[in-house]
Amino acid sequence: MKERIITGIIAAIVYLGLCLFGGYAYQTLLLVMALVGFYEFATMTKAAPFGAPAVIGYISVAYMLFPWTLMNLTPPLSVDHMIWIVMLLLLSITVITKNQQDIKLMALLFIGAFYIGTGFSYIAETRQAPDGHGLFWTFMLLCSIWASDIGAYFTGKTLGKNKLWPSISPNKTIEGAVGGIFFAMLAAIAFSIISPTLFHIGNALLIGLAAAVVGQMGDLIQSAYKRVYGIKDSGKILPGHGGILDRCDSWLMVFPFVHILMLMPF
Repeated sequence: MKERIITGIIAAIVYLGLCLFGGYAYQTLLLVMALVGFYEFATMTKAAPFGAPAVIGYISVAYMLFPWTLMNLTPPLSVDHMIWIVMLLLLSITVITKNQQDIKLMALLFIGAFYIGTGFSYIAETRQAPDGHGLFWTFMLLCSIWASDIGAYFTGKTLGKNKLWPSISPNKTIEGAVGGIFFAMLAAIAFSIISPTLFHIGNALLIGLAAAVVGQMGDLIQSAYKRVYGIKDSGKILPGHGGILDRCDSWLMVFPFVHILMLMPF
């Protein structure tokens, strides 16, 4: 527990400090986190972490996290075009190697690169919000996600009786999930009250709901594929906490979701 607390404090100071600073420092942190996350994913799926297919994945993740906006550059390829090329390359490897690199593994690496690269790119995009309030939006989403996690944990411990999805995550309860939604919505409302000119309570309720429901789904998705591969943690880079994917599973789903549904008022 001591190790977990110390790691948590150090990680929070580094992450929130660089998020506060923004710019290239924060973008670099997200890039490193994304690359480490993809390494964890490749290792978990039994792919050679530095083989040619994985390297294609690293390149695609790096492309999505490259600071094009900060450098006032236009990417040579749009993200959807880049993703298509990555798909073509990975599928072609299956043909070139005569199925020594099978289609299932190539498909998994493609999903991993897209899942991780897209998730972290939306986290970066939130911090660079065009309305100039990127720090506010980033903290609001993070606090809503964390409120959901904390609320679900304590509500589940106190009131939890009915299992939510025991075959995937045996400790989660329906009562805990509902508690997580409630606390996430409270957190988002608090940010709305602090800055009512940025977004109204209606938006806050929707964002809080999304942060809790989609965030919990992100957590369950992570639990599901770890069960498939029989592992407890995706990595060991954060002693007591596991890997990057263990800590960011909810973020990687929530940040893209609120952007895609245009819940962020900018």
